[in-house]
Amino acid sequence: MVKCITYTLTAVALCAAFFIFTDIYVKAQFGYLSDAADALYEKVERGEATQGDAEAVRTLWEDKKGKLHIFIPHNDIAQIDYCLGEAAGHIRDGQNGLALAKLEVVRHLAATLPQAYSVSLENVF
Repeated sequence: MVKCITYTLTAVALCAAFFIFTDIYVKAQFGYLSDAADALYEKVERGEATQGDAEAVRTLWEDKKGKLHIFIPHNDIAQIDYCLGEAAGHIRDGQNGLALAKLEVVRHLAATLPQAYSVSLENVF
């Protein structure tokens, strides 16, 4: 009986530790993306953004998304890929207004996706 309770409590503690780690890790990865998207957004607003700036953000995202596939569904990751690709194309073509719109979507996704997968009452129940 004591072993059963011990094993159960150990399993619960390990699950809780995993969920807390996941929450912290996902928020940190999206924090990097959010910072990079904000910086690119500001450059586009000022008209100073180059194709290299957009590619730097895409490269950062490529690095982060490879590790996020474990925790986040592919569709959410693909949506960010799509918006970053379009924003880079608009920057290349000099269409800053359209690039700003796509970067606004990326900024919103970077802010809301970690909360959608965090351990909270609305996500559990």
